[in-house]
Amino acid sequence: MKFDLAYCLSLDEKLSIYDVRDLNFDETQAFDSAREHFQCPNDACRLAFDITNELGTFNAKNVNYVRTPHFKNLPGTRHVEGCPYVSAKASATESDDSREEHFPSELLLSRRQYLRKPADPIVTTDAPRDGSSTSSAVSANEPSTRESAPDKTTVFAHPVECFVSNFDDKDLLKRMPLKIGEHTAPYASFFKKIEYLQDNRGLIYWGKIKQIKDYTQSFRIDFEKKVWFEKRPYSVNVYLSKKLIDTYRKRKAFLEEIKHAIDTEQELYCFFYGVTPELKQVPSKKNPEQTFGVFSANIENLDHFIVRQAPGLDGQ
Repeated sequence: MKFDLAYCLSLDEKLSIYDVRDLNFDETQAFDSAREHFQCPNDACRLAFDITNELGTFNAKNVNYVRTPHFKNLPGTRHVEGCPYVSAKASATESDDSREEHFPSELLLSRRQYLRKPADPIVTTDAPRDGSSTSSAVSANEPSTRESAPDKTTVFAHPVECFVSNFDDKDLLKRMPLKIGEHTAPYASFFKKIEYLQDNRGLIYWGKIKQIKDYTQSFRIDFEKKVWFEKRPYSVNVYLSKKLIDTYRKRKAFLEEIKHAIDTEQELYCFFYGVTPELKQVPSKKNPEQTFGVFSANIENLDHFIVRQAPGLDGQ
């Protein structure tokens, strides 16, 4: 069975799998999901058993995942009778991993923060495999008393996974709402193909990548599709500066992701939010006195930028 939430013992918080992935790669946080204890998010179920009654993770530490991340039962995981997280299904199969079923209705733009408290010596004694990260913590932004699918998320990868993994279910994407800032629209409308970026501003733009230009310390993403403007086609790209990358809290994971993207032969897609490419005149390399038009933008926040495989979008 797939779980959208799990209780993290050391943080005293209910986290989504996307929160866990975010913490795993965050170089400013001391967190390793392989050393953490995750339990059923149902309070009654969790309190009925000791800390050895755990949930596992799937794709929590894989930077370049394809199948949907989630929590899952382990062979010895138990639940109390009536626990809403007990399912008649057998343990998760490959088909169970293919879709993200829990659609957040809002992407919060302020990142969730965790402030660790001094370690509880009792918990430390009962949890020997997690010697360095058994302290409790509280969230500075979001309460964590949710028992069902998270209604809001601070992790951009979550709504992107909802869109990608359910791409063939157009009716579902038209029904599910998403809010970012003051803008609310169905998922199907909020995710805008890069070639139609002029239709509306402030959306999540996405498109198939033509090439990634590596400038050693910065990168440019060129999209395959072009924008038609005043009856002419224009190329579209986004630029990632050295300063942006060097100051990013998940710098190592990002560089691993982008270098894998450059080296792979797989078709890749780019998703980003927060900037809208604008028509710019760029000097020609062959003749600097001449310019050519291109729709371009500088990415301002790597937390709202993703390069990834998206098999369901092939040919779109």
